Amino acid sequence: MTVIKPYLKLIRPKQWAKNVFIFIPLVFDGQLRLKSSFLKTLAGFALLCALYAATYIFNDLNDLEADRAHPKKKNRPLANGEVPPVNAIILALALTAVSLCLGFQLSLGFFQAELAIITINIIYTKFLKNEVIVDVILIGCLFILRVIAGLSLISVKVFSPWLYLMTFMIALFLGFGKRRSEMIRTDIEKDVVRPALSRYSVTLLDQLITIVSSITILSYSLYTFSGPTLPGNNLMMLTIPVVVYGIFRYQYLIYQENEGDAPEEILLSDRPFQATLLIYAAIVVYALYFHG
Repeated sequence: MTVIKPYLKLIRPKQWAKNVFIFIPLVFDGQLRLKSSFLKTLAGFALLCALYAATYIFNDLNDLEADRAHPKKKNRPLANGEVPPVNAIILALALTAVSLCLGFQLSLGFFQAELAIITINIIYTKFLKNEVIVDVILIGCLFILRVIAGLSLISVKVFSPWLYLMTFMIALFLGFGKRRSEMIRTDIEKDVVRPALSRYSVTLLDQLITIVSSITILSYSLYTFSGPTLPGNNLMMLTIPVVVYGIFRYQYLIYQENEGDAPEEILLSDRPFQATLLIYAAIVVYALYFHG
C-alpha cells in the first residue's frame, strides 16, 4: 500500500468528481432507469477518469520544476521524488491508450470527444495556461466536452442548449473562484505560483464571479421553464431555490472562508453543500421519474 499510495495521489482521484457532468444527458433526458444507457454512461465515466488521470500526470511532468518551488505543489509525488518521471510517463501513456481504445469501442462520438479533450489539454498546458481569462474559458470548454461525451453514448430525444450554457457557466464560476482563492492565499511576489495570477486582480475576479453566477442562475431558471424534455407540471422550478442556495453557499466559502482553491475538497467536506446536492438530486429524480 505504501508503494501504491504515491501513484494514487499522482492520478488525483478527488478530481474525478468533475466527470459526473457526463451523466447530465442521461439524467435530464429521462434515461436514468434504462439499464443499457446507464451502464454505457458509467463505462464512459470510468474511461474519462482514466483519461483525466493521464492528463494530470502529463501536466505535473510539464510543471515539474515550477511545482518543486511551489509552497503546496512541492509535495506532489513527482515534485518530491516519490514517483520517478519514467514511471509516471509509462502510467500516463498506458491510461491514455486504454481510455482511447475502449472509448473507440464504446462510441465513435465518445472517442472523438476524448481526442478533443486531449487536444485542448495540450493547448492549455503548453500555450495558454498562463493567458488571463483564456485559461478559465478553456477549462469551461473541457466541462462542455464531458457533457458531449455523455451525449454521444445514448440516444437523446432533444437536448436543451440551456444545459450547455449552464455547464459552461458553472465551470467559469468554479474556475474564477479558484483563481481568486489562489490570489488571496498566496503572496505572488514571493512564491512561484501560477503566472497568470499576476495578471488578475481580486476586483476583476469578483466582477467575473458575479457575472457568471448571475448567468448560471438565469440560464438554469430558463431551462426549468422551457426545457423540451421536462414534464409539463413545472416541478423542476422547485429546484431553483436549491440551485440559488448552492451558488450562494459556494460564494460564501470563496469570500468568507477562502476555500475556493480546491472545489473537490468543498464537495467532500462541506456538509451544507453536500446536503444541497442531495436535496437537488432528490427533487430532480422525483420530478423527472416519479411524478405523473
